[in-house]
Amino acid sequence: MGDVAMVVPVVKALQEQYPTLKITVASRGFFKPFFETIPNVHFFSIDVKGRHKGFLGLIRLFLDLKKRKIDAIADLHNVLRTQVIRFLFLFSGVVCASTDKGRAEKKALTRAENKLLQPVKSMFERHIETLKKLGFVIDLKQVTFPKKENLSQKIQNITGQKNKSWIGIAPFAQYETKMYPLHLMQEVIASLALEHQIFLFGGGKKEQEQLDEIASKIPNAINITGKLTLSEELQLIHHLDVMLSMDSGNGHLAAMLGIPVITLWGNTHPYAGFVPFNQPLANSLTPDLKQYPLLPTSVYGNKKIEGYTDCMKSISPEQVVEKIQQLLTHHQSQH
Repeated sequence: MGDVAMVVPVVKALQEQYPTLKITVASRGFFKPFFETIPNVHFFSIDVKGRHKGFLGLIRLFLDLKKRKIDAIADLHNVLRTQVIRFLFLFSGVVCASTDKGRAEKKALTRAENKLLQPVKSMFERHIETLKKLGFVIDLKQVTFPKKENLSQKIQNITGQKNKSWIGIAPFAQYETKMYPLHLMQEVIASLALEHQIFLFGGGKKEQEQLDEIASKIPNAINITGKLTLSEELQLIHHLDVMLSMDSGNGHLAAMLGIPVITLWGNTHPYAGFVPFNQPLANSLTPDLKQYPLLPTSVYGNKKIEGYTDCMKSISPEQVVEKIQQLLTHHQSQH
């Protein structure tokens, strides 16, 4: 989800800076709401479980896309499936470019010995390079964020009126190594809820139950998991004052809508190129590197290293709360 959300500002900049271009975004249908606010962008839903499943499905996908008379392909995912599609288009004479994921630099950043602890190119820069290969030069500093829509009645029935700051908190991530310990997160939520309205974001039955339990103990904390569609969640996120997220999808959703995001990092690191769009590095809180010198140990969080599973405990709840309060104060002084 985060990968697709990171493409949104790039597509928006391309559309704004080349308004006569016809852009087709091909991805899983679930992600369609991400692109709905961008004019002239056509979304093509890939049916990975049905029509476009397996190798024959990829051939069908190629033929389905070919009907759109596409002049150029930007492969921003660069995995086996998209490589097959790309080669089929190349073979039929269509100009193609793909995003270089910088695997060598990322390996140097995450290895234990001779570690190069320095930022690699962000995914945004990499996608810009891909488009440049096709002749489209874009400037992400010029991109505008979508206008806020009024909240629907259904959402307002859940949120109530806005009479204090709204903070979104998404405490989960795909891998455990990227998750702030839940008991510490509960302290963060309880502390922030004394002054602010908290909305808890998650996905799936297990996360919903865990967040229900937290929300039941803390006044001013509402669990919205399972209550809204993705489009409605995006609408609510757009009205937040700040989002607190792990190195995971919700941070990218908020960032693509122009909402300030604080991210907490565990075994992964902001230097790997996945900082949410337009967010300063100061908004990324990382564990104590003196205590955990091998960090980052992984680009995606899928590797576990002995003695490092609790590294996020070195980020104190007070530190997180203070950072959010600072951001809210700054945000309010600007408005």
